Amino acid sequence: MAIHLPRIMHTKQILRQSKQFASQAPSSSTNVPKGHFAVHVGESQKKRFVVPISFLNQPSFQKLLSIAEEEFEFNHPMGGLTIPCREEVFIDLTSRLH
Repeated sequence: MAIHLPRIMHTKQILRQSKQFASQAPSSSTNVPKGHFAVHVGESQKKRFVVPISFLNQPSFQKLLSIAEEEFEFNHPMGGLTIPCREEVFIDLTSRLH
């Protein structure tokens, strides 16, 4: 069993930068870098993450989107894409996508 620490550390760094980017700027679609999109993640309290559009091609990320569709349909309370899962699960999943 191989452990890919550099990849996980790289992903955590990207997500940390995304969180910093989100906290420094007001939440609007104009503050998302080209080639990325914002998602709100969490069950009760939501955190905003900015992720690459390439994640949309990944089956595991598509599963999260299906869960979001089942729960919210097209009525997202945060005004954008909301994924109803624990933040730790989201970070773990996205760390495997890079």
